[in-house]
Amino acid sequence: MTGQHASGKSRRAPKVGYLVAVIVNSAMLFLVNIRPGWRELPFLTEDFVSLVWLINLSMLSSAVVNMVYLRYDPAWFKSLCQVGISAIALTVAIRVLQVFPFDFSQYSFNWAALARLLLALAVFGSVVGIVAELARLTKSVIGAGDRSRSVPRL
Repeated sequence: MTGQHASGKSRRAPKVGYLVAVIVNSAMLFLVNIRPGWRELPFLTEDFVSLVWLINLSMLSSAVVNMVYLRYDPAWFKSLCQVGISAIALTVAIRVLQVFPFDFSQYSFNWAALARLLLALAVFGSVVGIVAELARLTKSVIGAGDRSRSVPRL
């Protein structure tokens, strides 16, 4: 076995990416919740407490989905999962914008404006990602029907 698809693309590359995503999300969960913990960041306010569960949900769901991808990653399934992950990311970005648990008053640069811009870009990117994955999902389900392959109907 060469580890190559018929098209010549390596089968290992996506698996490595999935593993890296699991490791990064797990590390972030550790850093936010255990050590050093989010309270060590001087620009985060106590309002961040109301967001921790949602941020944890986002990182945990991404880690779990990427663990599943290590064993099972057909296109339709990945698109379906990515819609879910992007919907959670969209919710996180919107809630962080609403709560805005940052205090950048000790800095001379306008970090608040930059943070709001980046969060707005995250909202936009999540919406675009959801639309793109829904299109991919539709294409893979319709395309699978054309090839008479068995794909779960949504």
